[in-house]
This record gives sequence, C-alpha cells and structure tokens, in this order.
Amino acid sequence: MIVDANNIFSDGQAITATAPSTNVLDLGAPGTPFGAPAAVEQDVGKCNCIEVALNVTQAFNNLTSLAVALQVSADNSTFTEVATRTYLLAQLGTGQLDFPAMLPVGTNARFVRLNYTVTGTAPTTGKVFAGIVAGRQSNNH
Repeated sequence: MIVDANNIFSDGQAITATAPSTNVLDLGAPGTPFGAPAAVEQDVGKCNCIEVALNVTQAFNNLTSLAVALQVSADNSTFTEVATRTYLLAQLGTGQLDFPAMLPVGTNARFVRLNYTVTGTAPTTGKVFAGIVAGRQSNNH
C-alpha cells in the first residue's frame, strides 16, 4: 500500500466516542479550464479508481458496532454522507476492513472526511488508519 501523508483521514486515531476523522482532505476548488464556458463539475467518484484503505491498528473493545461514513462538504462545516458501512465488534480486530474500496460517485465537494459513529458502550481501545492510497493490498484473488 502506497500512502501520501496529504491523503490520510486518520493515522492511529483512537476512537473512544463518535467523532470525525482527525483530518479533512481538501480536494481543491474546481476551476474553469482556459477557453471553457463554465467551471468543471467536480465528482472524483466518477473518474478513475481512487482507492480508500481502512485498517484497524488496535482492536476495539466494549462497543456494539462502529459505523464509518464518508462525508463531503462544500464549505468544511456542513457535511453530507455519500457512503457508510457498519461493523460489529467481532469484525473490529486488527486488519483491513471491507470499506468501499473506491471513492464513490457523489464525492463531489471540495472537502472530504470520515465520520466514526460508536453504538453501545464507549470503547477504551480501538484505533484506525484510513486514507486515500495508491494500491490497496488484497490477498483475495
């Protein structure tokens, strides 16, 4: 897995309560190409495969489930969910989670983050790494 520090949502982020990812990615403002009549429409989920990795780096305890949502925002304050997955405690041992492998259609705003929603008792252990990567390791053939 190849990682760029500028594309990391969470790097060993402890999830002890519902919270957004440590980092919000700024995809930049769409511009108007020279000679074009209007600005380019932004939706990185429609283009080539942009891979997302979500790994548990420290196993979780206590909680019933953890929902992970990919969210977008035009202004970095009001976020809209474009994809979500919920994982039960039994799935939250260390290793890669089956999160949407690619940025989905609808990733169409300047700012992107993940949001972690804890259900049940607050965990005292549990950390994640999440980010946009160049090549996600998969041992499935």
